[in-house]
Amino acid sequence: MSLINSLFAGVSGIKNHQAMLDVIGNNIANVNSIGFKGSRVTFSDTFNQFVRYGTNPTDTSGGTNTFQIGLGMKLNSVDRNWNQGTFERTGITTDLALQGDGLFVLERNGERMYSRAGAFVFDADGKLVNPQNGAIVQGKVATEDGAIPPGNNLEDIVIDSNLRLPAVATTKTSWGGNLDSTSPLTRSENYVETGSINGTMNVGDKVTESNSVYDEMGNEYKFNVTYEKTAADTYNLTYELTDLDGNPTSPAIGPTTVQAVFDSTDPDGAMKSLDGNSPPQKINISDSTLGINFDFDPTGVTQKSSNTVTSAVDNNREPTIVKGTVSVFDSLGNAHTLTLTYTKLDSNSWSWKADVPASSGTLSDNSGSLTFNSDGSLASVSPNPPVIVLQPEGGASQSNIELNFGEKFDGITQTSANSVISALSQNGSAAATLSNISIDQLGYIVGVFTNGQSRKLAQILVANFPNRNGLTSIGENMYTVSANAGDPLIGEPGEGSNTTIQSGALEQSNVDLSEEFTRMIVSQRGYQANARVITVSDTLLQEITNLVR
Repeated sequence: MSLINSLFAGVSGIKNHQAMLDVIGNNIANVNSIGFKGSRVTFSDTFNQFVRYGTNPTDTSGGTNTFQIGLGMKLNSVDRNWNQGTFERTGITTDLALQGDGLFVLERNGERMYSRAGAFVFDADGKLVNPQNGAIVQGKVATEDGAIPPGNNLEDIVIDSNLRLPAVATTKTSWGGNLDSTSPLTRSENYVETGSINGTMNVGDKVTESNSVYDEMGNEYKFNVTYEKTAADTYNLTYELTDLDGNPTSPAIGPTTVQAVFDSTDPDGAMKSLDGNSPPQKINISDSTLGINFDFDPTGVTQKSSNTVTSAVDNNREPTIVKGTVSVFDSLGNAHTLTLTYTKLDSNSWSWKADVPASSGTLSDNSGSLTFNSDGSLASVSPNPPVIVLQPEGGASQSNIELNFGEKFDGITQTSANSVISALSQNGSAAATLSNISIDQLGYIVGVFTNGQSRKLAQILVANFPNRNGLTSIGENMYTVSANAGDPLIGEPGEGSNTTIQSGALEQSNVDLSEEFTRMIVSQRGYQANARVITVSDTLLQEITNLVR
């Protein structure tokens, strides 16, 4: 047997252990390369030389084995380790890390590449790129209304930093909450005067008293009462309803004058007659147009030596007025404060009225009623559906705004709980510019605008491969498709691709230094042992050469 075989076997060992050391060195060099995946080397033996072929056993003798001598070793494979790397938080929105098996898809000059490294930035044109080589991240760009198109057709991720949202006029508001079923009626029901009039006043002297009363919609008025002495024990009682500025109401209630006569023989100075009625009676003050209906009772007023006339409305209770507000927008993006006032009309019946400040414009069709079932659920709304008409100041177009009070227990209810009403939503917004972006785990790039609105701008897609070890590394943390990798499976992050995206983080190298140093020792010892085989084989060849001396 020639010693040449052992020489070449040793050479193959040295050569391939050197390749193993090269792989280890590359792994260690990239220990801090983002998204780097380490590799490993496996070996196999090479051809074997037959010394003797084996034989089968016979009836009279046993079989013999084959004798072979190996001719060295070779690289079996260089495999990439695709295990997940750890994440490092950076806080930079466009730093992206992949959790799962997928890879980012990028294009440069028509060439498609794939990467696990997600250190991206937006360039001057708004393209999301790898800043090292300018490769553009691929995905889907949203339509103007923020809809991401279906499918997996790839295009450059481009975000316009000057993107603006036009103003959207409010067309619908939704309301929710509760109206207290135990609340008293809003409308004033009883106006009671007590105290005394000074009987020693001169004819023509007056005593005036007033108090606030409320209509069924919660509007406040002033009810003014004047006692003017016309003769001994006799007075003209004049009453009138005015607004808070003292102007007569429309339609007018008063001024109306009736005669009040007191009993001078009564030690308490009681009122003897009112408007010709003896004993005196309450006066009903009502007007269906104004929603006013209360009893005016001055019969408790007496004639004594001092003027102390006072009044109490419904025993000084607070009227039931519940308000909720929301900002609505006109076609120019101007915000207007819309206030809805709820007042109790009767058991299980409430009114609603919408108002805006006078500076905002005018409202029409802005009142109606709500009726509730005995279990507190909403039974009906009038009108149905309620649509108020806003004519804004400042040149904006007229807006029709639907008020959604809900259905049954979904929306506004009437139970014994406290009254709390609020706007749940409204669909308008002011004009706005793009102020910030965020990227979620499903790859959606969401724009945040100065009006607080958000909109999907794009979605990053990822690629999976039947055999990732078939990919070819081209440097710069990039791979391209080559033989045996299979066709890329492009999909959205999430369940379909088994991959999610973490924004504000980078995936670190998955190289384990302790494991690499251990392999380095193994490689070194393998290299040394094979070098020793060559040295010994050379010594033996030298001895053979010396035989001819």
